[in-house]
Amino acid sequence: MTFKNSLLNLPLGGAKGGVQVDPNKLSKGELESLTRRFTSELSPFIGPDKDIPAPDVGTDSQTMAWMLDTFSLESGFSQTGVVTGKPIEIGGSLGREAATGLGVIYATEKALEKIGKRLSDSTLAIQGFGKVGMYAAIEGYAKGARVLAVSDVSGALYNERGINIAELSRYVKEKKIIKDFPDATPITNEELLLLPVDVLAPCALEGVIHKGNAKEVKAKVIVEGANGPTTRDADAILDANGILVVPDILANGGGVVVSYFEWVQDISWLFWTEDEVRNKLREVIYKSFDKVWAVAEPQKVNLRT
Repeated sequence: MTFKNSLLNLPLGGAKGGVQVDPNKLSKGELESLTRRFTSELSPFIGPDKDIPAPDVGTDSQTMAWMLDTFSLESGFSQTGVVTGKPIEIGGSLGREAATGLGVIYATEKALEKIGKRLSDSTLAIQGFGKVGMYAAIEGYAKGARVLAVSDVSGALYNERGINIAELSRYVKEKKIIKDFPDATPITNEELLLLPVDVLAPCALEGVIHKGNAKEVKAKVIVEGANGPTTRDADAILDANGILVVPDILANGGGVVVSYFEWVQDISWLFWTEDEVRNKLREVIYKSFDKVWAVAEPQKVNLRT
């Protein structure tokens, strides 16, 4: 997170913290009590001008609403800038939910440009259909890319003509998983990683591309939507095979960028439209990509280095 904030030119330090618990095993009441007590204990150390918590794994806009409410109760007035990822109604930013996935697509556009291709005539395989992968699929599909494969905890789907992501999103809203979605063939997660696509976007787990499968990866570009989906050994193999890898701290920075935008809007009490948020995000990702490319190309090193 520290490297990511530095690369994206954000005035944030990148600290991480949380509670070690499985949120799926707790009731809503238990989660609220836990969150409020955690916030109360943290309150001397957080604030709009100190440390600003944001949502991550296992947390959502409801968690952040509880945090804001607890901190504001103890302060005596509403301090919307203390946390990001809040619901729109209480100072959240438009575009925050889709931000990480959208950032993955902006990074993909820049990477494809470097190999002489455009997103609208490219094929994608996206591992993961959660907060990052689903929005990457939705945004890529909306921009004309053919999304050949997606996956989640229930398995993976493939359609050589491209999956209708608008239909799949509606299906997942209802069923919660992609399994048994019609008009696509079930494949394994492992098979998805090895498809001959223009872009492979691992947006779920760490270490999915490793020395055991890196030699068989056929994608021209890998855009790391997840944190650390490529191991160090795999990195060397992909590099030797001429595969362009857009590293996680650049590719998945969209979430923290829009968290920063949310904080800026909260402390100035001036709120932006969704188009403004998207355009400003594109500007940050494009500029950061160009900055990395300008070092990597003359030095003849990969983007991660």
